[in-house]
Amino acid sequence: MSKDQAIGGAIFIVCLLVAIGYIITLFMPSLFVDVVGYVGLTVTVADVKFWIIALPVFIAFVAIMFIGAWIGWTMATTPPPKPIEEITTEVEEAAEEKTKS
Repeated sequence: MSKDQAIGGAIFIVCLLVAIGYIITLFMPSLFVDVVGYVGLTVTVADVKFWIIALPVFIAFVAIMFIGAWIGWTMATTPPPKPIEEITTEVEEAAEEKTKS
């Protein structure tokens, strides 16, 4: 097994465990409250229901904003392309030089 395959397997397992934990917490928030209660934290079912929805929405929103900012930055810092007329002129000149030599 290569290093890339091992990393891919680890990512797969982590994503699978997070998805299973999310689904369990989404449909059985009282189970999460009971588990966290053993640690000594006071959490209500309403808190769990709110955060299990709010956290992924927040992460998705920030990710979409980051992608939009990245696209904007790329567009702002990339020089404009040459006009097509200039490119065709260069190609024609190169072709003429090739036929002369």
